[in-house]
Amino acid sequence: MKLKRTTMVSLCVAAISLTSSNISQAETLFWSTQAKPVEEAQAMRDNVLANAGQKVDFQPNDGGPWLTRLKAELEAGKGSIGMLGALHGDFTSLPADALVDLSEVDLGDTKVNSTFMELGKLGGSEQKYLPWMQATYIMAANKKALEFLPADADINALTYDQLIEWAKNMAEKTGSPKFGFPAGPKGLKHRFFQGYLYPSYTNSVVTKFASDEAIVAWEKFKELWQYTHSGSTNYSFMQEQLLSEDVWVAFDHTARLADAFNQKPDDFIGFPAPAGPTGRGFMPVIAGVAVPKTAADAASAKQLAAYMLKPETQLATLRTTNFFPVVEVALPDDMPAAVKIAGAAIAAMSGSADANPGLLPAGLGDQGGKFNQVYVDAFERIVLAGQDIKQVLDEQKEDLRKIMNDTGAPCWAPDKPSEGACPVE
Repeated sequence: MKLKRTTMVSLCVAAISLTSSNISQAETLFWSTQAKPVEEAQAMRDNVLANAGQKVDFQPNDGGPWLTRLKAELEAGKGSIGMLGALHGDFTSLPADALVDLSEVDLGDTKVNSTFMELGKLGGSEQKYLPWMQATYIMAANKKALEFLPADADINALTYDQLIEWAKNMAEKTGSPKFGFPAGPKGLKHRFFQGYLYPSYTNSVVTKFASDEAIVAWEKFKELWQYTHSGSTNYSFMQEQLLSEDVWVAFDHTARLADAFNQKPDDFIGFPAPAGPTGRGFMPVIAGVAVPKTAADAASAKQLAAYMLKPETQLATLRTTNFFPVVEVALPDDMPAAVKIAGAAIAAMSGSADANPGLLPAGLGDQGGKFNQVYVDAFERIVLAGQDIKQVLDEQKEDLRKIMNDTGAPCWAPDKPSEGACPVE
């Protein structure tokens, strides 16, 4: 009997030890739509999450599987996902009570972009997600262009009127237009109208598509087009035209300017997009981290969320994903020139007092292409074909209204939140 009792005690001790071991080795499942490529995902594990102070199982997935598993766990009332990583638009598609409030997460002395923190509230008072990383579009200029800046202009705080005057000065004093715009078949012109021009003049993307303020916006762009290089309707990646010096000033996505910055870092500068009457419109591609209400260990997940915003973690994430920090941090000297040049411009733009983000369209499903085409058609009819602005907008808004009603997509910033389909006035 003594032997049996000893054996039972030993088994109990072993079981307790094993259970304790399992608890101490519990992992936080980081369920993400970002950093999906195999090499990038492994770099996230090795270079970003290895120093998190806890075990993290980083599992990136496409949007469909990501959402399916998350919704299944939410419906079941329990799950294994500890932390979520996704774009702003992914979070807006979740039920209002799906995410825990992260307002009390201790970020220490880290200074997070206030504009993005507000976006993370998803229109409410609770911090539904914390900003994680960002990408965007900026302006770029050959330093030869700087002597033609209007006398009172600050390169980091331009207005659209000053940009027009600058383009006019370059065209008249050099003998040919030097402003370039990616209006080619593969250019990202629609993002400029959706995320930059409209927010800067209408504080809207959808609702005020055909408003009086929108008419003014298109009038201003037509003014700029007078001093835009005639080859712009064939341009897609502006780095090529900057390097060839066909143009001296251009707008494009940071990835489409990188070659110019890297090849001739001493020749170019990056700077924020201009501002209009309703702010400095810009389109950030914002990814955030959140904790689902079904997380088994919300405390550990919140600690991981705070870790993702540490300046050193943000720099490691930049090296791994090419997404830029959302916190104040100095970029090291060993970063590629494109990162340093674009990073400074992004920080100035997103941190400006008049920053007015126009987010990527969300909730449109397979209608996203048609949505973009509304803006492309407006550009081609108004600017290239010279048709009446009001007539064009009144006609195009019917296509836009149908898209919104068919998809039921609610408004996104800078439009005010809506119940159901975003209205088109």
